[in-house]
Amino acid sequence: MPHAFDDATVSAVLHHMNSDHNDDNLLIARAFGHPAAVGAVMTGFDGDGAEWSVTDAAGTASALRVPWLGAPISARPEVRREVVALYDAACAELGIEPRPHA
Repeated sequence: MPHAFDDATVSAVLHHMNSDHNDDNLLIARAFGHPAAVGAVMTGFDGDGAEWSVTDAAGTASALRVPWLGAPISARPEVRREVVALYDAACAELGIEPRPHA
């Protein structure tokens, strides 16, 4: 069974991703199964991967689950590392130069 993060951690990560990284969410959605996506909102995550609600041009939403690229995780700092890895992989898949990470 994948690690379940506490509600405060999930809420904080989702708020950060959906307010500061909308473009990253969209890149991940396009690279990992929804190339025609026009919108993506991160909706959850656990120790094995993350979920997004992805919207197409017709306004139809569908779910996307992407497994973490590393080993399963169980600590909040590992979430950032894995989301950054997904972002970098998405950029590579889509031929986009990733921005530097702080």
